[in-house]
Amino acid sequence: MAIGGMRGGGMLRRAASGGVLPILTVLLVIVMVWYVAAVGMNAQWVRDQAARSGAVLETGEFVRQTLTLDRPVLPAPHQVAAGLWDGIAGQKITSKRSLVWHGWVTLSATLAGFGIGTLAGILLAVGIVHNRAMDQSLMPWAVASQTVPILAIAPMVIVVFASAGITGLLPKAIIAAWLSFFPVLVGMVKGLRTPEAMQMDLMRSWSASPAQRFWRLRLPSSMPYLFASLKVAIAAALVGTIVGELPAGASSGLGARLLSGSYYGQTVQIWSALFTAAALAGGLVLLIGLLERLTLRRMGLAR
Repeated sequence: MAIGGMRGGGMLRRAASGGVLPILTVLLVIVMVWYVAAVGMNAQWVRDQAARSGAVLETGEFVRQTLTLDRPVLPAPHQVAAGLWDGIAGQKITSKRSLVWHGWVTLSATLAGFGIGTLAGILLAVGIVHNRAMDQSLMPWAVASQTVPILAIAPMVIVVFASAGITGLLPKAIIAAWLSFFPVLVGMVKGLRTPEAMQMDLMRSWSASPAQRFWRLRLPSSMPYLFASLKVAIAAALVGTIVGELPAGASSGLGARLLSGSYYGQTVQIWSALFTAAALAGGLVLLIGLLERLTLRRMGLAR
């Protein structure tokens, strides 16, 4: 028994030292603040309803009603959790009320846009690093492209593609690519320029061709920068996809769930879609992180 107790205590101490306890503490504080904010923001509606009916509410009943409204100003955490459960596990995957189905629609456009943006960013970065004219001409335009708000670009892209009879995944993918290519471009340019002049001179002294210098020195040196930028790019691509779903009046995708929820005052639906999008982004970033560890370990750049 004593040995078991010692082992249990050691596990708890390791969990606390590993950062689990601080994370849980912060999460608990967020939930508590959320509940307090929900009571405060929903209180006026409950007071108005009580005034109309002439009822006098005790404190406990007043708090309960603020946390159980059908269309609250700010839904309580348990309401959002119930909405997530209903949207994920309470519906068939093929149902248009399923968050899994809407999430897949958004994910497919996100991955397509991420692929396009990543390829464009890498190719432009290679050209900029190896060609001074491209560096001086394309880089300023790439920076300027990110100063235009995506909310202004998205409707234009949707309308132009719709006039050409193209709807669905491609317009949203183009918007996602617009946001995702710039982080990849900047990170890749920085990474390809990481090798020092002495290293480049050493490669030249070995009679290495430009292609050999690229594949054996520049590209391996750029991998940590590339994967760091890919994590930013995949999250930006998801944002671009959701924004692209808003002006089109789409009936599918997490953006469509946000839009329909705002139309009909279904705040629980809005928050459920937001949390689904956040979980999707977190999963994609974790996947990029896993690929980063495997790639760098295989290249001998990490343990």
